[in-house]
Order: sequence, then structure tokens, then C-alpha cells
Amino acid sequence: MEPIESTPVRRALLVVDVQPTFCEGGALGVEGGNAVAEAIARFVAERREDYDVIVTTQDWHIDPGHHFSETPDFVDTWPPHGVAGTAEAELHPALADLHPDASVKKGAYEAAYSGFEGTDPDGRSLAEILTRAAVTEVDVVGIAESHCVKATALDAIALGLSARVFTDLTVPVSPELGAAARAELLAYGARLEPAFAA
Repeated sequence: MEPIESTPVRRALLVVDVQPTFCEGGALGVEGGNAVAEAIARFVAERREDYDVIVTTQDWHIDPGHHFSETPDFVDTWPPHGVAGTAEAELHPALADLHPDASVKKGAYEAAYSGFEGTDPDGRSLAEILTRAAVTEVDVVGIAESHCVKATALDAIALGLSARVFTDLTVPVSPELGAAARAELLAYGARLEPAFAA
């Protein structure tokens, strides 16, 4: 019998929406956001060699229509956040030394939760970036676990990638929404693990 050739594992780290707009003091600040940003920076400094590709995503809203509202319901409509060109929409200062291989911006003219809805400056989608790099597995971290992290991980799975979410490198909008997100991720086959050993 011919030996079965296995596909080599190529792994990407997806750093989702780690921006001041989603951290304490930001327009849609999530409690623990700054600590998550610092933890991700430490993780990458220690483990960068584990990854073939590192990609960041950012909310980069210009005119996202009904996504913004003066009377938001915090389900489908939100206060203005991640406004393109503002300091709040840039990557968190803790990630200054991250030097990602690619950066994707999303949501210019519409709501966009998943990193797979954005493009890099060359117009490449996240799916194209990962496909060109022959990535087979993704680790997903960032803000918020209950929204954009979940959506990005689920889209990765839908594309046939193995997805893992590092539970100590993300934070939900609320404990209840975090629990619901983790249940949904597990139901679709994501792995949930801590990045740092206890």
C-alpha cells in the first residue's frame, strides 16, 4: 500500500478587533479589553514562531448605515464606534510591536462582525490571505468573544479550517453572552482552550 501523505499543518493567528474603541474608555468599551490586549501582546512575543501567518482585523466604519444609531438596541444597532481614521479605530497601543503579516479592515459601509467580511489594503479578503498561505488551522483571539471573535471563528470553520479560540485572550460583552458564544462555538466544532497554562 502507498503511504498516505498528510497535509502539513499551517497555522494562523487571527487577532480580532483589538482596538481602543472596544476597551475601557472606548465608545463600546468591554470590561477587560485592555488586559486582553496586553495578554495578546505577551503571547505573540513568546509564541510567534508557532504561526506561519498573523493577521489583525479592525472595525473601520465610514458610513455603516443602520449599524450606527442614536438610540441603539445593542443587538443590531450600536453607538458610533471604530470610526475610520480615528485613534479609537487604530490597533491597541499594546500591539505596537505585533507587526502582523496582514491587516484586514471591515465594515466601511455596512455592519461587519466577522474578519472574513473585510479586506487588506490590496483588496484581499481574509479567506484569500489564508488560502494563499496554505493555512489549515486558525487560532482566534481578540474582542469581543460574544460578537466578532465568535463570528470570525465560525466563518473559519465554515471554510473548512480547524479553529481554536483562546479563552484567556478574549473577553465577552457580558458573562451571559460569553457563555452563549462558547456553547455555539463548541456546537460548530471549535476548540476552546487557554493560551497560558494555569
